[in-house]
Amino acid sequence: MAKRLGMLTMALLLLFSLVLPHANYTHAKDKPKENQEKIAKKWVKSKVKQMTIEEKVGQLFIVHAYGKTPTDPDYAETNINSKRGGANFKEIIEKYHIGGVIYFNWSQNIGTPLDSSQVQSLSNGLQKIAVNQKSNIPLFISTDQEGGIVARVTEPATVFPGNMALGATGSASYAKKAAEITGSELKSLGINMDFAPDLDVNINPENPVIGVRSYSENPDLVAALGTAQVAGLQNQNVIATGKHFPGHGDTNVDSHYGLPIINHDKKMLNEIDLKPFKATIKSGIDAIMTAHIVVPALDKSGMPATLSKPIMTGVLRDQLGYNGLIITDSLDMSGADVLPADQIPVAAFDAGADILLNPPDVEDAYKAMLKAVKSKKIRKKRLDQSVTRILLAKYKRGIIKDPFTKNNSIKKIGLPENLKATEEITTKSITLIKNENHVLPLKKGKNVFVTGPASANSERLSDILLEKGLRSSDFSTSTSPTTEQIQTAVTRAQNADIIVVTTYTANTNNAQQLLVKALKQTGKPVVIASMRNPYDIMAFPNVDANILTYGNRDISTRALAKVLVGEVNPSGKLPITIPGLYQFGFGLQYK
Repeated sequence: MAKRLGMLTMALLLLFSLVLPHANYTHAKDKPKENQEKIAKKWVKSKVKQMTIEEKVGQLFIVHAYGKTPTDPDYAETNINSKRGGANFKEIIEKYHIGGVIYFNWSQNIGTPLDSSQVQSLSNGLQKIAVNQKSNIPLFISTDQEGGIVARVTEPATVFPGNMALGATGSASYAKKAAEITGSELKSLGINMDFAPDLDVNINPENPVIGVRSYSENPDLVAALGTAQVAGLQNQNVIATGKHFPGHGDTNVDSHYGLPIINHDKKMLNEIDLKPFKATIKSGIDAIMTAHIVVPALDKSGMPATLSKPIMTGVLRDQLGYNGLIITDSLDMSGADVLPADQIPVAAFDAGADILLNPPDVEDAYKAMLKAVKSKKIRKKRLDQSVTRILLAKYKRGIIKDPFTKNNSIKKIGLPENLKATEEITTKSITLIKNENHVLPLKKGKNVFVTGPASANSERLSDILLEKGLRSSDFSTSTSPTTEQIQTAVTRAQNADIIVVTTYTANTNNAQQLLVKALKQTGKPVVIASMRNPYDIMAFPNVDANILTYGNRDISTRALAKVLVGEVNPSGKLPITIPGLYQFGFGLQYK
């Protein structure tokens, strides 16, 4: 690992310009920063004194509910059956005084494609309900908008290719620009908190949950681009949330479905996993999200970091000096399910969390916290500390002063200059790592056969190639191609001059590997377009060419097509090492 961080890394990192964001209070902008902070703290102190215990406990929770409107009747039964604490958002806010909500596509809060007016109306409606409560405290309205494979807000909004694609450009300027545009468009929808950027350092090719969500295997590059994105988001007064502390980059278990163990010693943790968090803390990041991972070097109890006081308080608060918001990862994930359900929120809070995200049963979690406070298991002073941090964050980002979004602000969604920016960034990220006998760029007049999983956009790619004047046909398979699908692909390939296989994390998918092997046996040149993780070529190193997109969004597929036909010379550089094959920083060009 040390060699990877040597001369090549340092040369690449010289290209980066770190932009360090500074906390800016949106009240009384004409006054010195010290006065602004005094005003904020005075207001918060007064507000905390006025609040009931029930209101304070409610502020600790960010939850989801199903529905397109605050009182959507179509999802009342679903919300009740899903233990959301009420039939709709309005009931949940009024009953539990919650501090915030989180939007998902599957909960129908954000449609695909995006309906800007619907999301904005939902946000404004929720804030109206919140400020009409006795406590008069607006909501955090949050979502996961990392870019790439994790993006809740999609077209016609501006969609970016994701973190590892940004890593392949090596540009902190691009990273900041992407975050500024993302922040501006989120803000126009009434979303004031983004659970991004992902600060994990991906050093495990078999990582099933992070992968291209990470910028790089290089902690300095992750720190540079992560810090730039924090600046970009917070410049738009959207709360940035670095995740997943203390680092989810070296695991082969997805914490949504299991409990990963990170066996790094303290030296490795400090040199790799913690470095991006240290950098963003220094730059003034508003929030940090915990990981449901076990880290024996930091806590030998076997508890996941989310529930670990030695990690959340001992390391994050005390050692790293972090004073901002600590948010748990979703408490409905399997990685957090290590205690009786009513003990999990209390344990997370006791460990050091301020915000309890998405408990599986809202009513039970709220009652458990309320009971812990009233029984003095949780001290009032400790409760007030978290409520103070929450209110300070809301004050600092202008949520207290004006939580509403003007109707005409949605005109910022998908502006031509924003779409042009993401097109430029995405095209710059495309990385060519193998090109035997110059099989690329594709030549007009040749018959091109495109195949691979539908999730890897084989049909869409073929259609774009046709639009660009190539003779292209296609056949899409399932993510794990069946024997019949493989045979069909081989048969269809017989009339082709060149085969393009779009793969989707094929290095861990045996069926995709069999597809590539069978097509290679036809004797035709085989080009692999890796549409997610860049490690696919490890499973079939003898292919003729390999080109990487780091994601399967349409913007990435369009950029890929440009490079395939030679409209654009590939310029991306590997932000990771492909073990035994290609080093960090490697990338080919046509000329």
